[in-house]
Amino acid sequence: MLKGIDPLLNADVLFALRAMGHGDDLIIADTNFPADSVARHTTLGQVLRIDRTAPEAVRAVLSVYPIDDFVEDAAARMEVVGEPTTVLPVMREVQAEIDDAGGPLMLGIERYDFYERARQAYAVIQTGERRFYGCFALRKGVIPPDEG
Repeated sequence: MLKGIDPLLNADVLFALRAMGHGDDLIIADTNFPADSVARHTTLGQVLRIDRTAPEAVRAVLSVYPIDDFVEDAAARMEVVGEPTTVLPVMREVQAEIDDAGGPLMLGIERYDFYERARQAYAVIQTGERRFYGCFALRKGVIPPDEG
């Protein structure tokens, strides 16, 4: 345990979050997402795990991870197949965590386009989320210098 660090953020996740740079994508995916096969295409090359719900994982990540505020698609969710405007409870709960962190409204991404974005990401974190469509992309922003 570390002071001030959410205990859900294990060493592997912290390493990846710290190594990422501005504009890199992080995928936080549900338990049904093909995380291992997709993660093999990412910069990190392996799947990471946070065995909690998607909102819990997003809350932990956003406690240390700035969301990009230079682009419109900095926060995204996988769309429900055939129902692109449907927003499921898991999506609302994750949006609430993003809102609490001062982030933007998530955009919807068609399922196969989401898979492609995930393959281009820096890393994939698979959660224990069992609700369908608990898959999200968060683009890393910057931490400004201290005033002084």
